[in-house]
Amino acid sequence: MSATLLALALLNAAPGDALPQVSPADWPAIRDALISQAIEWEILDPREDRLQRYEQLAADLELLRQRRRELAGAPHLADCHRLPPRAAVEEMLSFNRAYRRSLERRAELEFDRAGELREAIRETDRLYRIWEAVRDTQCDVYFVSVRRAALLRLQQLLGSPAYLAQQLPPHVPIWRFVEIK
Repeated sequence: MSATLLALALLNAAPGDALPQVSPADWPAIRDALISQAIEWEILDPREDRLQRYEQLAADLELLRQRRRELAGAPHLADCHRLPPRAAVEEMLSFNRAYRRSLERRAELEFDRAGELREAIRETDRLYRIWEAVRDTQCDVYFVSVRRAALLRLQQLLGSPAYLAQQLPPHVPIWRFVEIK
């Protein structure tokens, strides 16, 4: 069996499946095929120190199989390019937290509007989780698997139609802002 076919079979197996015997002589070719395929499937970051030692094959393969399963429906990393840059998102998140703190202070003073203010805080927190996922997709120091998991989280938070249409909500509940005349 070629190294590429064996790599495909090993990566596609379910977590916990037994490993076939791999001879130390065949290990370099199989390792290269495993790394190449795992990087192509975006379950391994080229910077990761995995599949380097024959003795660690079982543990490394278990991790990659688990990632493959967890990220099966996750968007590809290229989707990160469709989202706002990290610096802009950091500013939005900072404003979101400042707005939330102002709502909390108001809730301490405006007892008659406590319910409305609690709802505004919940909305602000929901928007924070969305934009936090966007930020995590844009963090280049995170491994590919972490960024794809953030894309999946973002897709789940938005819903597939909004995600595919790139319809991001505002970073704070702007519908709560009232114009004073």
